[in-house]
Amino acid sequence: MSKHSLYDAFNITRKVNDFSNLSDYDIFPDKKLLDTLRTKIVENLIDKEMPSDKTVSEFINDEIDQTVFGYDLTNLERSHLYNLIDNEINGYGPLTELLKDKNITEIMVNSPDEIYIEIDGQLIKDEGVSFINDEHIIRTIQRLIEPLGRTIDAANPMVDSRLADGSRINAVIPPLSTKGPVITIRKFKESMASIDDLIRIGTLTPYMARFLEAAVKGKLNIIVCGGTGSGKTTLLNILSSFISHDERIITIEDAAELKLKQNHVISLETRTTNYESGDEITIRDLVINSLRMRPDRIIVGEVRGKEAFDMLQAMNTGHDGSLTTLHANGCEDALNRLETMILMAGLEIPVKAIRKYIYSAIDLVVNIDRMSDGKRKVTSISEISGFKDDVLELNKIFEFKQIGLTDNNEVDGEYILYEKVPKVYRKITSRGVTDVDDIFEPFLKNKKSSKTDN
Repeated sequence: MSKHSLYDAFNITRKVNDFSNLSDYDIFPDKKLLDTLRTKIVENLIDKEMPSDKTVSEFINDEIDQTVFGYDLTNLERSHLYNLIDNEINGYGPLTELLKDKNITEIMVNSPDEIYIEIDGQLIKDEGVSFINDEHIIRTIQRLIEPLGRTIDAANPMVDSRLADGSRINAVIPPLSTKGPVITIRKFKESMASIDDLIRIGTLTPYMARFLEAAVKGKLNIIVCGGTGSGKTTLLNILSSFISHDERIITIEDAAELKLKQNHVISLETRTTNYESGDEITIRDLVINSLRMRPDRIIVGEVRGKEAFDMLQAMNTGHDGSLTTLHANGCEDALNRLETMILMAGLEIPVKAIRKYIYSAIDLVVNIDRMSDGKRKVTSISEISGFKDDVLELNKIFEFKQIGLTDNNEVDGEYILYEKVPKVYRKITSRGVTDVDDIFEPFLKNKKSSKTDN
């Protein structure tokens, strides 16, 4: 399905489900008229407070009556205007219906009339939604972040936080953004709540899923890596669900996105300098502090800098089974970035010693990619097997190999299980986890057989 036809199918669904989601210009072919009415009503609303002697419905209808006096509107046109105003009062302006729609995974506002959405991994320009001007966008940002205790203005022109439903919002306004106010909302997708969901959509195989579950239960230290929007946090959240309910878990994030269901979870969140005029609290500060909180497991939403050394230190000092994500283009790149981050901490440690430290701390590196067709796939599960010429060496356990593209431009490929027993298998089974014995025992028998033959 082409991008255009995907948008058409999506917009038809919106029209069938709720006529208020019709494109503005489907209802008002006269663009000048619509812009005039919308500007009058919305800008008038900004300057007004709700009268105490009127209901919201009465107030909205009065606003419409005053604004459209002299215009001959159909019932559909009037209903559409009513919804536009209601969204300004009770919702988040033009973004209200986009935030409600479960098919949309990302919303990107680049300018008043340039709004993109992501559906099934594909970016589509939504022609049915627009803002009046830059001030309208800023007002919407303020409505979104006000309940979070955050502000955005010329002194604090950037905000990164999470909405009540777990969706993540990032907003930037001038002078940082030269184009005008920009909003990016990555929506929390409740449907991707279990490993079975990932198997169903082809992100990984049942064998890979069982292995990752055993790895978490066997307390391996795991890094999930991948590019922007590849699904790292979703995968981390699902892996975290395999942790036992009798363990004390500390989660550390910039904006709390993880949704753990265990009984004993402590969630920590960073604080920027412009938050309630307090001092900045970084990921590194929280990792260091978490070690004093008697954790069984530490989960860091994403390591990006100096905190990488403290995370490895935690993994090396009895906090087995810790998990984190890292932005990288593959497992090898993840290890290189980890080295760089540790060097950023300003510690005078030789690179060789850093690599040994990584080797002793990390058990598995799991790479997830957003493919060219928009689908997410776990493309590699690897263990750090040792050193070759003083460089860390990876041993692939599972891999997705792309063959090409189908006639519909979908990624075509196959998942591979390498026929050898990984070192981490012994570590998993030594902790009483036997869920993957059937996967690797045939290779154990082959190994014994080859030794006998020799």
